[in-house]
Amino acid sequence: MISENDILDCIIRIRGKKVMIDRDLASIYGVTTKRLNEQVKRNVSRFPEDFIFQLTKEEKAELVANCDRFLMLRHATTLPYAFTEHGAVMLACVLNSEKAIQANIQIVRVFTAIRELALHNKDMLLKIEQIEQKIGMHDKEIVVIFNTLKKMLEPKPMPKRNRIGFRKDE
Repeated sequence: MISENDILDCIIRIRGKKVMIDRDLASIYGVTTKRLNEQVKRNVSRFPEDFIFQLTKEEKAELVANCDRFLMLRHATTLPYAFTEHGAVMLACVLNSEKAIQANIQIVRVFTAIRELALHNKDMLLKIEQIEQKIGMHDKEIVVIFNTLKKMLEPKPMPKRNRIGFRKDE
């Protein structure tokens, strides 16, 4: 059984959505990526655009550059698919094996924990704003403290990393 931390490591952000790449899901569900994608194509009506999307060449290149586990995709002829939480859940229905069902339960738990954490941060921001309004912001030190707390609760953007090595465009 795969751990929740391993699943969490497989969740990445693409196009502003938390997704899992077909290669990672195939590994979790104990099938080949080819078999997983075959089942998706056979059941295309179960996978609307908000459940699954195919990466562009640029997104694939960025994925390969930023994540070592996707180095094998560098020379792949097909573009990988990204599955949202709902797409990953639907895969368990399509694959319909005991391992897929157990892995699916773990994936749902991880996505739920992420959602709860995000809601908790929103609640904290709301409480900070309510306290700010009550005290009226007369004390400069309190203003600095609240601004620092807000910055700590905001999600940090992924840093843009420069590629290492030779580039064709130079």
